[in-house]
Amino acid sequence: MKRLASWKVSDDFWARVEPLIPERQRDSEKTYKRKSGGGRKRQDPRKVFEGILYVLRTGCQWKAVPKSEYGSSSSIHQYFLEWQAMGVFEQLWRASLLEYDELEGIAWEWQSLDSTMIKAPLALESVGRNPGSRKKR
Repeated sequence: MKRLASWKVSDDFWARVEPLIPERQRDSEKTYKRKSGGGRKRQDPRKVFEGILYVLRTGCQWKAVPKSEYGSSSSIHQYFLEWQAMGVFEQLWRASLLEYDELEGIAWEWQSLDSTMIKAPLALESVGRNPGSRKKR
């Protein structure tokens, strides 16, 4: 089996994600200038999801998403914001946790988190004072 790039979505994975993706509906309270079906066609949700994963996996900026592969970067970002507000990614996370729990088991009784947040001890010496904190004359 050929290995996919980490932002590509396999058919099996998409079958689990697709039911979580909301169908776009026209707001019945809003007055539209164009009739239903006018304007640009809706982007393929699978390509949009892959575009979002591309940004999350590569760490690139939204504007750096390959247009030839995923479409308009601003549209992909807009979908991301909509889906985030609708809780799509939280639902996906929950479904993934439940599936992993069934397969491997999660020790829910015991969890641990380790973190450290301190100032870099030599930062001031190597870069100097912050110009933003200087008083203007």
